[in-house]
Amino acid sequence: RIHPWKSYHSLCVFGAYIHTSILMLVNDSISAASASDVQDRLSSLELRVQQQEDEIAVMKAALADVLRRLALSEDTAATGKKQTSTKGSQSPQTPPLNHPTRLTIKPPLPAPCSPRRPPPAPATPPPLTPPSPKGRPWRAKAPPQPKGSSDAHFDLPFQRNALPTLNALDPCLPFTGEGDYIKMFMRGRPITMFIPADVENYEDVRTELPPERLKLEWVYGYRGKDCRANVYLLPTGESVYFIASVVVLFNYEERTQRHYLGHTDSVKCLAVHPDKIRIATGQIAGVDKDGRPLQPHVRVWDSVSLSTLQVIGLGTFERGVGSLAFSKDSGTHLAVIDDCNDHMLTVWDWQKKSKIAEIKSTNEVVLVVEFHPTDANTIVTCGKSHIFFWTWAGTSLARKQGIFGKYEKPKFVQCLAFLNNGDILTGDSGGIMLIWCRSTISRQIKAHDGSVFTLCQMRNGTLLTGGGKDHKIILWDHDLNPERDIEVPDQYGTIRAVAEGKGEQFLVGTSRNFILRGTFNDGFQVEVQGHTDELWGLASHPFKDLFLTCAQDRQVCLWNSVDHSLEWTRLLDEHGHCADFHPSGAVVAIGTHSGKWYALDAETRDLVAIHTDGNEQLSVMRFSVDGTLLAVGSHDNFIYLHTVSEKGRKYTRCGKCIGHSSYITHLDWSPDNKFIMSNSGDYEILYWDIPNGCKYIRNRSECKDIDWTTYTCVLGYHVFGVWPEGSDGTDINALIRSHNRKVIALADDFCKVHLFQYPCAPSHKYSAHSSHVTNVTFMHNDSHLVSTGGKDTSVMQWRLVEKTPSLVPSDSSLSLGEGLLHNSILRAAIPAVPLTPTPTEPAAPPTTTPAPPTVLDLTSDPTAAHCGGVALVTPPPTPTSPTTNGRQESSPETPPPAELTPPPSDSTLSLKDSLEPSDDTATPSDEGRPFTPPS
Repeated sequence: RIHPWKSYHSLCVFGAYIHTSILMLVNDSISAASASDVQDRLSSLELRVQQQEDEIAVMKAALADVLRRLALSEDTAATGKKQTSTKGSQSPQTPPLNHPTRLTIKPPLPAPCSPRRPPPAPATPPPLTPPSPKGRPWRAKAPPQPKGSSDAHFDLPFQRNALPTLNALDPCLPFTGEGDYIKMFMRGRPITMFIPADVENYEDVRTELPPERLKLEWVYGYRGKDCRANVYLLPTGESVYFIASVVVLFNYEERTQRHYLGHTDSVKCLAVHPDKIRIATGQIAGVDKDGRPLQPHVRVWDSVSLSTLQVIGLGTFERGVGSLAFSKDSGTHLAVIDDCNDHMLTVWDWQKKSKIAEIKSTNEVVLVVEFHPTDANTIVTCGKSHIFFWTWAGTSLARKQGIFGKYEKPKFVQCLAFLNNGDILTGDSGGIMLIWCRSTISRQIKAHDGSVFTLCQMRNGTLLTGGGKDHKIILWDHDLNPERDIEVPDQYGTIRAVAEGKGEQFLVGTSRNFILRGTFNDGFQVEVQGHTDELWGLASHPFKDLFLTCAQDRQVCLWNSVDHSLEWTRLLDEHGHCADFHPSGAVVAIGTHSGKWYALDAETRDLVAIHTDGNEQLSVMRFSVDGTLLAVGSHDNFIYLHTVSEKGRKYTRCGKCIGHSSYITHLDWSPDNKFIMSNSGDYEILYWDIPNGCKYIRNRSECKDIDWTTYTCVLGYHVFGVWPEGSDGTDINALIRSHNRKVIALADDFCKVHLFQYPCAPSHKYSAHSSHVTNVTFMHNDSHLVSTGGKDTSVMQWRLVEKTPSLVPSDSSLSLGEGLLHNSILRAAIPAVPLTPTPTEPAAPPTTTPAPPTVLDLTSDPTAAHCGGVALVTPPPTPTSPTTNGRQESSPETPPPAELTPPPSDSTLSLKDSLEPSDDTATPSDEGRPFTPPS
């Protein structure tokens, strides 16, 4: 067999051959290409050389491990032979494979080898066993590899600087020292992060949770685009509606919001109990970050205390709850339509959590289910080309189909209501209202041009109808004669829901996610509005309580975080994707999907400038700390540099950073404007020397002590602890450090917002979004955090609440990766460095709540400590006894009853918690002012 040292020698020769080949290629390129092409190819070749050096370093680390294993096996064999020759002796036992023993080696300084003196023989190292399979990263998203290949991942337990470890075994081995670093592997790719010089004791433990917590204060947006009949007015004066996984109770006059946060995925439908206090909401099926299903279910809860009264349907519903309704008499029963292929109709005694009857409805879409108000044994459903009348007797349901007879059968029966005499009124996609007496039609009325989308029975017996195509709301008298009508302006979209309001007012939900409050005399006023398509762009004002959002709906919105109101909105020609304010606050730059970017006046929303950088999506815009430079990161792998003058009103391109091998994801400036740190889609961390022509800095260790003005890069030494074990590199969408440098907020792909200490330690995590969280930002004074959802189109505003240490749980369970972090996170305190001078702005007045906040303590998971990704190469500590299953033991809790336990998931609330009273009470703002429609 080939000796390992010969293999290593062959490896070194191969490396030298690669370097020689590259140099020859460079010489050929210089003679054949123009100066600009040569520069580009040189940058590309430098990157290839760096990558090959990284691979060689990994191979060296693997070779060192092989040598240790060979020495161990030879030593064990020799010892075994000696002990078997001695009667009654016991052979030594090697450590079990599922308990890795860690090795600490102090590397001596590499000394030059003398050819006349052989190198000293390496000492026999202590036994080293591979880690348990639980330590391996989960790479479910990794692409399948061809047969015979393997992911470049080595399960080595935290070695620091593997190259000096090789020299500890033989100082004569070639070694190029680059300082102390750690390595993290993602999908087999090494990511090197150099340890700053001010880190004195790298092994110090920092596992405490941040004293700050997040409390959901305000939700911007409403889900009207693909839902119906989901806006109601409660006796408390609050409008109830939903977006993402949050049910919002909004008091328009007092400008307050309360939030029910019991759901684990998107809420799809809503029903109000006859007592107008209890509410039932249904959610769709989902999947948590570990691939476990989040089962659809219905939650019945109290709108006064926000406490969960019952959870029904876990394990019963398949895809999601399509529609639901309380019985009209006492509200004891609940009818639910499952969105599965058979559209199962179930009837529940929700207080006893018992399913009474179940039957297949139809293979066609079912849009509405309702109990008859006077005949408790009759249930009506309608949808695509049908209306069914169900007779409910005990545990059975009998179906009778409505007969259209001489009347044209519509494509969809969209809505239904009950008249005072017990007859049933339906509205369909042809604009027709039909009156049904039992299962036959007694009268037909032409109501709207286009569909009749919603019907609302008023307390005085009159009727409101909402049309789709004609945008009209019509008031009908007791004899169903039209009295008055009003048209909803086109800019708000088509009508999705109509509900009775106070006095003569009524509420309207629209397809463009507006909730309008209106009367026939005074017209409409916007109560709630938000984006209508995937949301990515987010930026906070440098010294005012304002933040800006932009989305694929081409809308740019400037929001006031104190009044919770919209300052202005503007429609772009392109889909917005990223944004940043100029440090003066006068101008905001917005990048789009086509490579074009806009500079808008932050006060007047007027267009200041238009520029184009490349022809692909722009992913990040970042002004330097003094506002004299703008860096634009693109999906064409380049960073474009512009000089900025006249307080952000004039731009001139001055350079381009060339060297990334994938699209730019994040970047940050140094305080002196001389350096940029950037990340890319293939997990690179590159540094750029801006004054010297945007030059790529090859020796990255030179940049380890730079104090970055902002920290939004998701890869770097100070933030490597945010990566969950087994991450594939796409799980974290955005990250930001607070201005006071105390905490880091993070947006992930699993609908969670995290709050870490800085540098990273375990995190609190919070649920409110129902889609990937795309971005996060702190307000200028760190009083609030804003997060944006992707497909759920929501904007969430969180208030930072600092807890005393005694109130923060201290016994967080740590996963294997978190246990590694336990031995790797520094305890060095990093002093706050003042950023750019900004005008003095008084802090926002503190808001008050009627009761202490506990709801978000239920949605927060203080045990969610994420650690450095997949495999990290750091110094191994002395062997210690591992805890059970690689976790620290935490104090046991009494589990909820088995029948109340939802599917195991770290993104769900336990029913034990969710059934407790919640006091996420309304947060009154300062002098609120009404929303204004966009112009």
